[in-house]
Amino acid sequence: MDSHTRLSPNILVLLVMAVTFIPVTRAQVFAKNGCPTHCGDLTIPYPFGTMEGCYLNKNFYIKCTETADSFKAYLAYTDFIVTDITMEGQLQILTTVARDCYGAPRLPVMTIPQIISLSPFSIYNVSNTRNKFTAIGCDTYAYLYGFVGNKSYRAGCMSLCNRFEDLVDGSCSGFGCCQIQIPDGLKTIDVVAYSFNRHVNVSDFNPCSYAFIVEESRFRFSSGYVQYISEDYKFPVSLDWVVSNETCVEAAKNPSNYACHRSECHEPDTGSGYLCECPDGFYGNPYLPEGCLDIDECKIWSPCHKNAICSNLPGSFKCICKGGYEGDGKRNGTGCSPVDASDGFPFAHIGLGVSISLLVFVLSISWIYWGLWQRKLIRQRENFFLQNGGIILQQEFSKLKGSVSAKIFTSEELKKATNNFHETRILGKGGHGTVYKGILQDNRVVAIKKSLIVDHSQVEQFVNEVIVLSQVNHRNVVKLLGCCLETEVPLLVYEFISNGTLHQSLHCSGKKYLSWECRLRIAAETAGALSYLHSAAYLPIIHRDVKSTNILLDEHYTAKVSDFGASRLVPLDQTQLTTLVQGTLGYLDPEYFQSSQLTEKSDVYSFGVVLAELLTKRKALCFQMPEEERNLAMHFVSALKKDQLFGIIDHQVLVEGNTTQIKEVAMLANKCLRVRGEERPSMKEVAMELEGLRSNPKHPWVKDESKETEYLLSEPSGANAQGNDGIPSDYDSGRQQIILQGR
Repeated sequence: MDSHTRLSPNILVLLVMAVTFIPVTRAQVFAKNGCPTHCGDLTIPYPFGTMEGCYLNKNFYIKCTETADSFKAYLAYTDFIVTDITMEGQLQILTTVARDCYGAPRLPVMTIPQIISLSPFSIYNVSNTRNKFTAIGCDTYAYLYGFVGNKSYRAGCMSLCNRFEDLVDGSCSGFGCCQIQIPDGLKTIDVVAYSFNRHVNVSDFNPCSYAFIVEESRFRFSSGYVQYISEDYKFPVSLDWVVSNETCVEAAKNPSNYACHRSECHEPDTGSGYLCECPDGFYGNPYLPEGCLDIDECKIWSPCHKNAICSNLPGSFKCICKGGYEGDGKRNGTGCSPVDASDGFPFAHIGLGVSISLLVFVLSISWIYWGLWQRKLIRQRENFFLQNGGIILQQEFSKLKGSVSAKIFTSEELKKATNNFHETRILGKGGHGTVYKGILQDNRVVAIKKSLIVDHSQVEQFVNEVIVLSQVNHRNVVKLLGCCLETEVPLLVYEFISNGTLHQSLHCSGKKYLSWECRLRIAAETAGALSYLHSAAYLPIIHRDVKSTNILLDEHYTAKVSDFGASRLVPLDQTQLTTLVQGTLGYLDPEYFQSSQLTEKSDVYSFGVVLAELLTKRKALCFQMPEEERNLAMHFVSALKKDQLFGIIDHQVLVEGNTTQIKEVAMLANKCLRVRGEERPSMKEVAMELEGLRSNPKHPWVKDESKETEYLLSEPSGANAQGNDGIPSDYDSGRQQIILQGR
């Protein structure tokens, strides 16, 4: 009997078994029996449904409304139009745009606030991976408010331009359009659009500010958006959905509500809850009892060798070589080869030899590839070191010798120090980069700043700033310990300050209360540090971003000025610099904002806002306050003019502090907050006055306190009065809210 005859009975048995398991071909099922599967062009798959009994629960109800020429699907009883639903946990809706519009002459155009609420639904979440917060306009800033769990979240986006011709379609980098990422887990989203100057300078082509959440892949900036966006225009927003907020294990304990009876349960990467999916080898709707259909791999893929028979099995397939052939029968496997009748030929030895040769070949190739990869990494580090000015910095450090304690670190040192920049080592994120906590080999704890971007055309200026900052030696300035230039973006290494920021101590619950004496000391130390940077350093340094979050506190609550990402060195023969405006709203010098002329007095204004924070324990900018109290600097100056100083001072400061001393500090803050920079004191004068107030509650050189205070509290006119006229007090803003609670 030949080999063909011997294999025939086995093949017959396998074929019979395979045919037995092939399911009857069925059409794909989307919805329950008797339930509509579409609303117009939109497919409505179960667990969603348009009728009672057709959806899993009220969270999945889709209201289908017939209009004159089409059908529209709404998410339950909301005004959200649904445009797409997927089984992978995604749902797309359309939302309106928040706007802030002005007409001539500088009069606000009243618009109706747009509120969008999904609060009854616990299974939805605005996707942070597919959506972005977007602001459009040439005199525009916008805020996004929300909650991540029980914690409030806020972020802002600013968009400016002077001419319509400067706008570039498809570019959303700050000229007419701004976009930022939103965090995971936002439950309530409130989007508000504002204008800096009521669009006065750009009213001929941009009368409105716009802000909205939009699905990133469905949005491309067009300069036409700056000119006008219709009030009824809607942008797509992508939502994540789950069956419920339980885990797979928790949901399986309640079979009556468990949705994955004949499918597999899995938990999405973002948020909580679970979804269902068909097992491997099946497709269809995993939420219906008979929704998952077997994939006939034999017909669709033809996975078997030409000399093999393909048998479809539930969720899989089987390839069987025909008589006279052997192998696994698969096209991507060993296939089917003729059976050799000669038994004497050493197939096993040949196979073993070939296998060993292949193994040696693969190992050799891997070793060569690893060596080439290592050489590539070394060359890449060398290139980064050169383009970041490493050679220049080494030469300058060697000239200075012992006067510079800063060190040039290698990228490997900082990778080990931060556990390869693991997210658990992140201390904070800001407008200029991310700060990581690192532990060096000598067990020193340091803060490592990784900037967002680097301008290679400014390498010499960067090297000069590193040299100057490394020589800054002041007890109230965070010490620069060194840098790393072997990465694409240079890394800066600072001393680690353990007790957080002044902003956290003033405004965050759970932090130790700061006494008036401690606050006054922090103010004096900060002023002394800024005075040192302005006048005592080799090259004057303007910080440009003085605020309470950039004042760190060590274990003894000693102030440390930090974050020099926006700082600028002032050449010895200049008193001002023309720069692109940078800073933080609420602290930003109005004269600098208007003229782009940066001077030391810009830091004085920002420090005046910090003094007001220390006195009042109020935030520099708070949109939860009444309109006239939102901007602390303006409200503080206004209270002084109305003789209402003690109405805004922190109660504990009034209890602990000396009244005369408090008035003197308030007077000093008022001087710092003058709109015209030339009328503000220098930081050296501010520091001397604060030190005098610390040592003597009443200055010995102040002869007539009542007259000075009277002048302060009843100033009839001047820079502050003029400055306040330039800030709009009435405006109307459209709003976009997306509230997703309970998840």
